[in-house]
Amino acid sequence: MTPLLAVAGLEAFYGASQVLKGIELEVGRGEAVGLVGRNGMGKSTLLRSLMGLVPDRRGSIRLDGRDIARAPPEAIARSGIAYVPEGRGIFGSLTVIENLVMAARPGCGGRRTWTLERVLALFPRLAERRRHGGQQLSGGEQQMLTIGRALMTNPELILVDEATEGLAPLVAQEIWRTLDVIRGEGAAVIVVDKDMRAIARLADRIVVLAKGEIVLAGRPAALAATPGLLERYVGI
Repeated sequence: MTPLLAVAGLEAFYGASQVLKGIELEVGRGEAVGLVGRNGMGKSTLLRSLMGLVPDRRGSIRLDGRDIARAPPEAIARSGIAYVPEGRGIFGSLTVIENLVMAARPGCGGRRTWTLERVLALFPRLAERRRHGGQQLSGGEQQMLTIGRALMTNPELILVDEATEGLAPLVAQEIWRTLDVIRGEGAAVIVVDKDMRAIARLADRIVVLAKGEIVLAGRPAALAATPGLLERYVGI
């Protein structure tokens, strides 16, 4: 079966500095992949490259068999990838409803799995604060809004960078529950986070980056059986 996402020989550069070095990665439909590694190893750059936000990128990126390696970010978004960036990037001057509605569109083939009503049902806190401006929300509520905005595009694949960074434990649990619901609806997920236990519970596979290269990949249980390697590359 053709993978949803197929990456081959992906390299990415910031000026003269090469950050990604020949990344090879496949993600199946509905699969959850945890992307982990120490700070500065290229995790965010990989997500940004998949989204077309790193101009100097080379190699092959195919989504559902379509070549998107040289497509601009807006075309990649329309092709079925949604991005939840580190730092959230919501519009503080717009209300919760406005942030969500502005992103709404059908997915590939006209699919409308995620509507405004479904997103608000997924995040009751956002429903309660629907008339509040983005700048009035807590950090956890802003993260919910960013994920909800991504869902409003009805993506095939959602990229989540630092899913729970800086969030209170109870809010972080809600974010992990939400990601599990999303994959249960058939969307594939690539998630970056420092909480290895939570990633292991969610992910079908874990991919470890070190200095811009994939150095380990496998099912969570298999990687947990080699703690020395994880400690070397992740620091746990």
